Amino acid sequence: MAAEGHAESANNAAPSAGEYIIHHLQHAQNGTQKGIVDFSVVNLDSIFFSVLLGLVGCFLLWRAAKSATSGVPGRFQAAVEILVEIVADQAKGIVHNASSRKLVAPLALTVFVWIFLMNAMDLLPVDLLPWIWQNITGDHHAKVRSVPTADLSMTMGLSLGVLITCLLYNVKMKGAGGWAHELVAAPFGDKWWLYPVNFAMQMIEFVAKTVSHGMRLFGNMYAGELIFMLIALMGGAWSLSATGIGLAIGHIIAGSVWAIFHILIITLQAFVFMMLTLVYIGQAHDAH
Repeated sequence: MAAEGHAESANNAAPSAGEYIIHHLQHAQNGTQKGIVDFSVVNLDSIFFSVLLGLVGCFLLWRAAKSATSGVPGRFQAAVEILVEIVADQAKGIVHNASSRKLVAPLALTVFVWIFLMNAMDLLPVDLLPWIWQNITGDHHAKVRSVPTADLSMTMGLSLGVLITCLLYNVKMKGAGGWAHELVAAPFGDKWWLYPVNFAMQMIEFVAKTVSHGMRLFGNMYAGELIFMLIALMGGAWSLSATGIGLAIGHIIAGSVWAIFHILIITLQAFVFMMLTLVYIGQAHDAH
């Protein structure tokens, strides 16, 4: 009986700082991951929140288009119009083909709004959604992460989507034969003995752009998520110490300051991802 009581008290004990962070960095998955790369495992929380926020973004843009008037616009309509104008100007300055911009500009707008909404999930309290999910499932060890862009598989999926779009525009604008010739003729010149070197450099460029595109977004959002967890631990440490009022004050101040600063980060990262998407698609229109 004593052993059982000891085991129960150990299970109910508060987790350490390391255990707390590790728990919050684990995804709700369809199975147990057996290696660093395991394509049979799906992060269900990342898929759920990314699809949900994609639908929210579509609804907001649809609502703005439906309620648009030719008179004096409301605040929401004005904000959307400013955003659309900014994206359209950036697309016009980078992608010089007017026909391509009919698809590329809305694509860039969708990328910005979607990534911004996914990034903004980081502003929710760290324990809020996990607590809600644990109460729904009745499992106090249930895991859920609400920031899809802090998931490497999600950001790399987005960057692969941009890569596929660039490849399609390369073929569309230059033709299959023209693009194939460019792969072996640039950047060092159209000489037969340079074909292997040119082709290798082209492949390295595509891989480097794709990896850096996804890793940049993931790294910034993952770091931001960790900082919020560390700030949350300050509040937890205070609750366990009667003399730790300084931690409570630091928790409130640090949390508020970082949340305000993080608004800039989530917006900037969405803008950077959108701009790089435009740049890479614009490069697909240029002949070398």
